[in-house]
Amino acid sequence: MAEMFSYSFMQHALLAAVLTGALCSAVAFFVVLKRLSFLGVGISHTALAGIALGLVTGLDPFWCGSAFAVATALATGHISRRGRLYEDTVIGIFFAAGMALGIALLSSLRGYYPEIFSLLFGNILSVSAADLRLLAAVAAIVLLFIAIFFKELLAISFDEETAVASGLPVKFLYFGLLAAMALTVMVSVKLVGIVLASALLVIPAATGYRFSRNYRTMFCLSLATGIGGSAGGLILSYFLDLPSGAAIVLFMALIFVISLLYRPRDG
Repeated sequence: MAEMFSYSFMQHALLAAVLTGALCSAVAFFVVLKRLSFLGVGISHTALAGIALGLVTGLDPFWCGSAFAVATALATGHISRRGRLYEDTVIGIFFAAGMALGIALLSSLRGYYPEIFSLLFGNILSVSAADLRLLAAVAAIVLLFIAIFFKELLAISFDEETAVASGLPVKFLYFGLLAAMALTVMVSVKLVGIVLASALLVIPAATGYRFSRNYRTMFCLSLATGIGGSAGGLILSYFLDLPSGAAIVLFMALIFVISLLYRPRDG
């Protein structure tokens, strides 16, 4: 174990895993409570269009993907809240359109682009000091938003109508949560890739939900699962020579399966 972390790239990878695990777990808590899991899937896959656009135009793929992810999340919220279409219907459309646009743009590229594989499936071992600073900045912004408005976000997650009647800024909180989800998905791409990023917005909180009976315990267990699962998956990938992104998600999924077997949450 000591030899494993004697390399600087492994130290960077572990720090990225812990930061991403904490960030995703905090956001996942509200994603699961408000039943926005499919939205996370849609955001991550729609971001492919932005990433592909960045590669084609020579712009930064991360920022192009982030712009697409945030725009998708806000557009979904706007359309669904106006009652025009159900949320899952909107996401289904954006999901397909974003993937199709991304594939069309990538097909126009000529030459070899190794970053495409990294963005699709993740490559935490390539995380640089600059990536860590970006991850820390996004995590600080999102976690600060959650810390300031935790009770309000909890209120709209359980009963939005009562929150409106109580005078809470429901619209601001809802769209803020969607933007936080989009940014969290994008920073997770470096860890596990577009294909698996949405899993980090569901599994930690779902595991916490299975083991707990109140929101405080659920939140703490979500954090423990996210951080422990990310670090544990990284270590597992090193010893078993597995892709790090897949190992992290599989390790978290195993924890969730254990929660189903040993502590079924009925009722």
